[in-house]
Amino acid sequence: MSEQDESQSDVCQLTERKCVPCEGGVPKLREDEIAELLGQVEGWTAKDDKLHKRFVFADFMAAMRFLNRVADLAENEGHHPDFCVHYNKVDFTIYTHAIGGLSTNDFILAAKIDALVE
Repeated sequence: MSEQDESQSDVCQLTERKCVPCEGGVPKLREDEIAELLGQVEGWTAKDDKLHKRFVFADFMAAMRFLNRVADLAENEGHHPDFCVHYNKVDFTIYTHAIGGLSTNDFILAAKIDALVE
């Protein structure tokens, strides 16, 4: 299996998983775990215990259609990203508030957000 095929397989695995409720009391991911999971979500960066990514669309309405799909996804997953809209750009920040850092849920949500881009 090529490296690209393996990476696509990893993303498929994340998108097939479901976020699980987190009320705290679990440790945030270690740096090595974060590095491994970052390899499964293209274009996302980890900084200050949070995931970040910018999406750019043709115009404001395209960005808003995307965000509406993200809103449906977030409700379904029970895990809600922070975002900011700058006309045709959407900046995301994802982390697990209950633990003040990154959990596997954050990477699941990131992979599923990526899958919503048309």
